[in-house]
Amino acid sequence: MLFSDSLFIGIDPTSANKSFTYAALDKHLNLIALSDGELDDVTAFVAGQQSATLAINAPANVNRGLVREKIKKEMLTPHKIRAAEYRLAEYELRERGIAVSGTPASVGVCPAWMQVGFSLYRKLEKMGFKKYANEDQTHQMIETHPHACYCVLAGDTPLPKPTLEGKLQRQLLLYERGVKIKDPMDFFEEITRHKMLKGIWPHELLYSPEQLDALVAAYTAWLVVNKPEQTLSIGDAKEGKIFLPVNELKEKY
Repeated sequence: MLFSDSLFIGIDPTSANKSFTYAALDKHLNLIALSDGELDDVTAFVAGQQSATLAINAPANVNRGLVREKIKKEMLTPHKIRAAEYRLAEYELRERGIAVSGTPASVGVCPAWMQVGFSLYRKLEKMGFKKYANEDQTHQMIETHPHACYCVLAGDTPLPKPTLEGKLQRQLLLYERGVKIKDPMDFFEEITRHKMLKGIWPHELLYSPEQLDALVAAYTAWLVVNKPEQTLSIGDAKEGKIFLPVNELKEKY
């Protein structure tokens, strides 16, 4: 499907049924698309867009040993050096209490979802997508991290995302920032004593964890382009910088 205006597309390499979940917002934060699919489905969707900024919830590169070198310079114990299997961006997040997975130094030992992400980046590069460089580009991409995004938006570690309260919290964080999605408070208006007794819950008013992860990525892409002063990136370009929807990080989350 082709849209003439710029789209901001969040892509998450996890889905209950497919390899990817993706969400697309327009410049007014209207939800244009929310779906899942395989690699070819995702690239077919983005390929026809005249202008698109993608935010991908997966590492752009493997660990280049920057954290290991940093720890060596700080003369920490060999045990800590061996444990430093993180990219610099991941290390910085973990130092602030944001739990993220580390990216290995070899593609072959990376988990499947990371390898799927690497395949996506390679395909997008062949299609002409460039890494975001604060320039006027029609097809660009950034790396982000959904859990880190929700941590910084909430100012604390959010509730577990598979839970009802975790989904409500994440959906409300996006809704309150102007993303035109379903109002999560409508969930409570649909609850009655009768429905509760029957075990009928309006789950259709809430998005799945994978959809919420794709949505926060799309919102981050929108913010990076339209309000860059409200965003920041951490890490090193050689390993991949992670973009986040805040302009300053707390010391601890």
